[in-house]
Amino acid sequence: MTASDSLAVQVTAVDRVFGTAGRSVQALADVALEVRVGEFVSLIGPSGCGKSTLMRLIADLDQPSAGTVEVFGKSARQARLDQDYGIAFQQAGLLPWRTVLANIALPLELHGVAAAERTTRAAELAEMVGLTDFGSRYPDELSGGMQQRVAIARSLATRPKLLLMDEPFGALDEMTRERMQTELIRIAAETGAAVVFVTHSIPEAVYLSDRVVVMSPRPGRITDVLEVPFGRDRSEALRESPRFFERVTAVREALHGTPVERANER
Repeated sequence: MTASDSLAVQVTAVDRVFGTAGRSVQALADVALEVRVGEFVSLIGPSGCGKSTLMRLIADLDQPSAGTVEVFGKSARQARLDQDYGIAFQQAGLLPWRTVLANIALPLELHGVAAAERTTRAAELAEMVGLTDFGSRYPDELSGGMQQRVAIARSLATRPKLLLMDEPFGALDEMTRERMQTELIRIAAETGAAVVFVTHSIPEAVYLSDRVVVMSPRPGRITDVLEVPFGRDRSEALRESPRFFERVTAVREALHGTPVERANER
């Protein structure tokens, strides 16, 4: 396996400038990021730092002003066409006239997958996210957390090797949010997908991630990348452990521009 084969995402010297000369805003400046296959990476930083912009570039929903974005060694556009990634946003974005199973199956339907295969795959995913008994329900019959589970299942419909998630739990209450975090860890482990996850929550980033990428205020730059050495041991007890609070403190110090060498040595 070559170095490029081990990378899900490679962002190189990326700038993103909005507007025209004289009235431009630079959202990202010289951003470089690598996400390994199967790795969970969170992007965190102040509002307006370009986290979502970077996510959109990876998803080929926008293009960089300079630099390159590759997904599994190919252009972001080709990765989108090849269905290499699934994406979930803060709002579930479900179609209200479609049932849970029909919403989950939508990407498959759009790509011409046969009806029988769509039905089987949607049922598998509904079971994975714990919604087997709600397949015939409509979105307005579900709680916010259940709607997000449908959105996550939908993002997995085409068996992507990469999940792009832009604050998917931001609108949930704290108890539901914590349950969804644990659910996401399980789903990522079961599927083996790499995850790029945008969040404003330091504890959420630490609980979920293998690495936390810290970004500066606009123009967004990557100022620190902190390892989270918990392996796959992400039980609820982790949230109350000293090592968890040490990592939370390290990320907080990095966000505030405080040297983190001491925290990284712990």
